[in-house]
Amino acid sequence: MGSFHNEHEPLGGKLVSKTTAVCAILALIAVFLLAKRMILGLGSVTNLNNGYPWGIWIVYDVVIGTAFACGGYAMAFLTYVMNKGEYHPLVRPALLASMFGYTLGGASIIFDLGRWWNGWHILVPSYMQNGSVMFEVALCVMAYICVLWIEFTPAFLARFHKTALKKKLEKVLFVFIALGVLLPTMHQSSLGSLLVVFGYQIHPLWQTPILPFLFLCSAVTMGFSIVVFEALVGSSGFKRSIKHEIPQLAKLAKIVSGMMAVYLAVRFGDLIVRGDLGLAFTSGFKSLMFWLEIALFATPVVMFMKPANRHSKKALFVGAVSMLMGGAFYRLDAFLIGLQTGNGWSYFPSVSELLVTFGIIAAEVLLYIVFVRKLPVFYTHALTPAELAAAHDK
Repeated sequence: MGSFHNEHEPLGGKLVSKTTAVCAILALIAVFLLAKRMILGLGSVTNLNNGYPWGIWIVYDVVIGTAFACGGYAMAFLTYVMNKGEYHPLVRPALLASMFGYTLGGASIIFDLGRWWNGWHILVPSYMQNGSVMFEVALCVMAYICVLWIEFTPAFLARFHKTALKKKLEKVLFVFIALGVLLPTMHQSSLGSLLVVFGYQIHPLWQTPILPFLFLCSAVTMGFSIVVFEALVGSSGFKRSIKHEIPQLAKLAKIVSGMMAVYLAVRFGDLIVRGDLGLAFTSGFKSLMFWLEIALFATPVVMFMKPANRHSKKALFVGAVSMLMGGAFYRLDAFLIGLQTGNGWSYFPSVSELLVTFGIIAAEVLLYIVFVRKLPVFYTHALTPAELAAAHDK
């Protein structure tokens, strides 16, 4: 692993731009609104109620946001577990995005807690609820955030020329890479288990005993898709050539297509076995949302069946965005649209809730830009598989 680290270099360039200015403004607005929430309570900035005790913050920050942040997990599994070293140039950028996605998602959970001042109870054995799915998710996410920062530490050490310390860390880094594969597998599947516990309160289009598999499978495909998306957007935004990375992105697209084909087959098979397929046509707005997510999931399957599309930047971008939006809608549908809390309750995010969500996204983008410009994240040039093999042999 250490053989490749000297290929990473900071991008350099100015930090102040229209993009970073807009992101900073949105992030500051979110900070103001979150401060208001901490002082005056959830009711001062959200539309939450007794029927809907969680809303868009939980659904995006934790359920959707952590799936968007699965790029590091997916690439770690592919590169280190499956021993596909040719993908190594894509690992550190994916790891950085995962680090910010999980860190900000984990921190934002505090703002969703009604009695946030009791949040520390989760670390005290006498308060722990060992049989709680939510408890398992919380511990896994907390542990994974620590693992991500440790995995990214070689970039900091390289930046400040701490070569000796960097070599010592790399000798034990395999332990944290292993944890970086195990922990997301646990908590991404457990997010599905969390809904299984809800029983009849989740609409049958989304309630099924195989939710852990569906959530994990879609999270992994979203992880591969976000790597493709980031590579393409980064090449445009940072004026960076990725012509040598296209073969690897094409292979990721093929993996996404195959996994999503399996996902869709299992999803419809499950509905047929449970006798609930008819609900996809008779559930009104829920049916519309169901077919929207299915259409988005099916797009990369169809697009990436054609080899030429897997090597086209435009097709890769459309397929990756479609997959990410499909995963986002699936989680939104399962956790909010499909939530049935009884008559008399309704929920739609307030403007403040949406501004906080946009602010968190903006903060992630801003931090990502700062880190890639100042730290060795990207390869100076993407190496071909032959070049990677030669470097590894040395």
